[in-house]
Amino acid sequence: MSLRRRLLTVVGIFGAATLTVLLWAPTMGSTSISLSRAFDTGVPWADNVDAQIFFVARLPRVLAGALIGATLAAAGVVLQALMRNPLATPFTLGVSAGAALGAMLAIAMRLDVGALGVSSVPIASFLGSLVAIAIVYGLASSQRRGLSTNVLLLAGVTLNSFFSALILFVQYLADFAESFRTVRWLMGDLDVGGYGPIVAATPFIVAAFAVFAVLPRALNLLTMGEDMAASRGVEVVKAQRWAFFSASLATGAAVSLGGPVGFIGIVVPHLVRLMVGSDHRVVLPAATLFGAAFLVLCDLLARTIMAPLEIPVGIITALIGGPFFLWLLVRQA
Repeated sequence: MSLRRRLLTVVGIFGAATLTVLLWAPTMGSTSISLSRAFDTGVPWADNVDAQIFFVARLPRVLAGALIGATLAAAGVVLQALMRNPLATPFTLGVSAGAALGAMLAIAMRLDVGALGVSSVPIASFLGSLVAIAIVYGLASSQRRGLSTNVLLLAGVTLNSFFSALILFVQYLADFAESFRTVRWLMGDLDVGGYGPIVAATPFIVAAFAVFAVLPRALNLLTMGEDMAASRGVEVVKAQRWAFFSASLATGAAVSLGGPVGFIGIVVPHLVRLMVGSDHRVVLPAATLFGAAFLVLCDLLARTIMAPLEIPVGIITALIGGPFFLWLLVRQA
């Protein structure tokens, strides 16, 4: 089968499955609704409870889950190729911890300043991720011999630990209400409360995906080693920089939207590779679509398993991703 036909087949199958999930998930919850009634324009909006639940309460959450899942899954694919490490995740480089620290400071300091309908927490979270990106990149490129992936990984892990300690310190100083809010945010939560935060995060994610679209060939060669990639015409340092910045920017935007939802970036890429192979020209779009559907389904489980109580979606992804990560470690041993 040619690459083009294979790509169209994979995208068609995964796209249809994802679209089905996106339409079905908002109809499920503690109160079941009818999809046909939600889209019935003959019923006045004030009287159409199904439409209000679908478009106001559930659709923003589903769209946020799809956007975050797609973004973290794609970033995981890119970073695993960049690091040549199957266990690399979007949170490996300290971007998530930087975003979390920014959010914690906004909550603890009770910052109420927002912009364009977006609260201070996601804004501070995104700014924190940019600080982490700058620090990690500065350390990895400090020797002026390109971008060292080993230093990149070590700097990210170290920064993760340092920021995690600062997060604990901020929680220690915060009062009970602030501490509860920070802990809840750290669990990962898709209750975005409207379309504003989604609209604010989308430009950064679209910019990252524009870079992802031109990376697959370089990623295929980078996984074979820098020397091999260079011999095949890849500008290694340039490709590494684009991969690092795009994946980090995407991760920062996703975390600012829904908190640090873990394991998506490692579970989805490996599941997709088991299904479609290792060619990044196929893996990247497939992982993007599968990641969107996967997180939406996880959030659906979080909303319904103990209804009317809602579990933070990060707990569900951790319960699924933890055993998968351990299995992957054993498999790689």
